[in-house]
Amino acid sequence: MKKLFVFACAALVSLGSFAQNGNISDKDLKEIRSSYKNNTTDQALQNAISNTESIRNLALNREKIGKVDHYFKYRVDVKGITNQKSSGRCWMFTSMNTIRPNAMKKFNLASFDFSHNYNYFWDIFEKSNLFLENIIRTSKRDMDDREVVSFFKSPIGDGGVWNSFYNVAKKYGVVPASVMPETNISNKTRELGSILKRKLRTEGYKIREAAKAKKADAKMKAIKMQAMKDVYRILALCLGEPPVEFTWRYKTKDGKISEAKKYTPQEFLEAVAPGFAQKEMVMIMNDPTREYYKVYEISSYRNVQEGINWTYLNLPNTEIKKFAMASIKANEAMYASCDVGKQHNRKTGVMDVNTYDYDALFGVKFDMDKKARILTRQSGSSHAMALMAVDVDENEKPVKWQFENSWGTKSGHNGYVTFTDKWFDAYMFRLVVDKKYLDQKAAKSSESKPIKLPVWDYMF
Repeated sequence: MKKLFVFACAALVSLGSFAQNGNISDKDLKEIRSSYKNNTTDQALQNAISNTESIRNLALNREKIGKVDHYFKYRVDVKGITNQKSSGRCWMFTSMNTIRPNAMKKFNLASFDFSHNYNYFWDIFEKSNLFLENIIRTSKRDMDDREVVSFFKSPIGDGGVWNSFYNVAKKYGVVPASVMPETNISNKTRELGSILKRKLRTEGYKIREAAKAKKADAKMKAIKMQAMKDVYRILALCLGEPPVEFTWRYKTKDGKISEAKKYTPQEFLEAVAPGFAQKEMVMIMNDPTREYYKVYEISSYRNVQEGINWTYLNLPNTEIKKFAMASIKANEAMYASCDVGKQHNRKTGVMDVNTYDYDALFGVKFDMDKKARILTRQSGSSHAMALMAVDVDENEKPVKWQFENSWGTKSGHNGYVTFTDKWFDAYMFRLVVDKKYLDQKAAKSSESKPIKLPVWDYMF
């Protein structure tokens, strides 16, 4: 009995030390439970919330409904809404949407679209090559090296940013949608992505094993070459084989049928977007966690081995808005990306701060600024769209903006998304503008040497 008593006392002492180290004690629990009053208001809220199919619907702020219209003083001349369907290719659709009006104007078309399937093929093909090259480069490092872990965790994906389109279009060009139409697989990419990741991890592991053998370089190269042949085969079977050249003709909006003409994809890009590959475009971004007027580059964030990494100039939103307005007034839409899921009323196609008032619904505070949201991973850029309109007050100050989305015409306001200037401050992250719209300070800063960030950086 004495031994049992000593053991029990020791256990109590141990439990007491745990409580002091952060465990919830009986006293803590009593205080926490008593804070929930469970009065008639709480009971009504509990009934409503626990029985609803969507907490979001209950949090919808009625005071915000109907307060934002879809009229704009300045709007880029765009026409036609695209649909990326069940794929993560928003960056590709958005990039193409910014140059699509050029094709419509050049050929006098009522409507037009590029083949996203064509560029998706080459994007995944090149990402596979980049993954294998990264595995070769890091083959002597430990398997738990942070960079190696990052590569194997996500060998490829259908996501990307503007530089991804720049890289693949510069190398492979573009083609009309009719030349390489979408397939069921390109419209719903998850299964193909899963199969390719499995294949690439298999070959990546083989490469690391070959690195230990004699004549390692030759063996790793041979494994990579066979892997790329297998990747090409899988892609061709799922998406079709991309053309080296094609013949295309079209019907103008006046009803005239053009002569058939032969193009390479690179020639077609030059025809619809002259000088695209040489045009001085700059990605600008608002990241309050880092110093402004500095250029940052994310290591290995590209899709083509010889391509450019994701590189951006960090600026205050006040400056970004000035350059965005200048581009819109010049009738040039911009690649842009944001945290689209935040405060987005998809039925009305409006995004505003406090569209959904969870503070009022639950009676608790959710108060973080943009910097805190980024650092805690609560917010980050999740979707790309073309920024193409701005409305202003009597002093030419922006009050709201508009995106051309790629979710089809049934999404938002006939395919467009309108957002307030306050939402811009809170959830807009980056856009790509022609360097000519930057002021002298920003233009000079954009030429500075980039500060390298790791591929696992919290912002990306």
